[in-house]
Amino acid sequence: AEVRPLQQALKYAAAEAGRIDALDVYTTDGRLAGADLVVLEDDRGFFPSYEAALLARGEVLRAHPEVGSTLALLAGSLDEDAMRGFNLRLQEGGEATEAVAADALASIGLAPERDAEREETGPRRGFWEFLWGERLPLWRRTLEHLRLAASALALGLLGAVPRGLALERRRRLAEPVIRAVGVTQTIPSIALLAFMIPLLGVGAVPAIVALWIYSLFPVLRNTYTGVRDADPEAVESATALGMSPAQVLLQVRLPLAAPVILAGVRTAAVLTVGTATLAAFIGAGGLGEPIVTGLQLADTHLILSGALPAALLAVLVDLALAWVERLVTPAGLR
Repeated sequence: AEVRPLQQALKYAAAEAGRIDALDVYTTDGRLAGADLVVLEDDRGFFPSYEAALLARGEVLRAHPEVGSTLALLAGSLDEDAMRGFNLRLQEGGEATEAVAADALASIGLAPERDAEREETGPRRGFWEFLWGERLPLWRRTLEHLRLAASALALGLLGAVPRGLALERRRRLAEPVIRAVGVTQTIPSIALLAFMIPLLGVGAVPAIVALWIYSLFPVLRNTYTGVRDADPEAVESATALGMSPAQVLLQVRLPLAAPVILAGVRTAAVLTVGTATLAAFIGAGGLGEPIVTGLQLADTHLILSGALPAALLAVLVDLALAWVERLVTPAGLR
């Protein structure tokens, strides 16, 4: 038998298409209620039992003991069949989480029943209507995304530009160093993010460090190439006028290399904005959040609500840096 790893939501599509014969499932998954599948009994106990458990920090319960006693009322109150029905409404029916949760609490007597006629759920919203309804969370995620990308890019500039200038003075070391940094580009993004978890935990810090590593190579390569290949005649004239090597580097080579350096920065910025969507896998937030959730739920609206803004953001960042590139380019080179 051949075992194929798939996202949970995609397993059902593969089964319906006849591409797989069996799949492992969560027994509370709503899709089981709507799919033509038979849940087999695990009589050998091969799969471990996953039971939902409520977790809370000790200081929260000490400060608010009513939280623990209230949450404890949910223990053992919903069976698998009930959960399948509620999850089906969320996954396939597109109903609001708040409405389904209210009905779940009402079914076990912990909340009053909703007025079905007054709160009747309408048809599934179109994409643009959905996007407008999510505008506030979308704005928050966009700001998070920008903070991640900008922080990583700023660290990349601080790390790569001075080293690129230093390598121009030590050209024999330049290519080995640049190639060593370039090896980082061969590491899959999700693998690098996962590697950061044991070192730095989850959240924004490991994501920024991983994105910083990805931003180094294009900036370092372009900085070194730009200052190395600056107009030889201008460099020769500056040297003939008595300028020191450091003055030639900073006052002649660097200004002439500005367009090439900014081209590397633009490349790094676009890569960083795009790769930052994967940061949601380690809890860093950003526009990757709806993409990750959408993949789990096979919800195209959710996926596009993160993917399209991320692509637009990358284009806008590139256009902004193109304007900066024109500003810093010497007038004689425009």
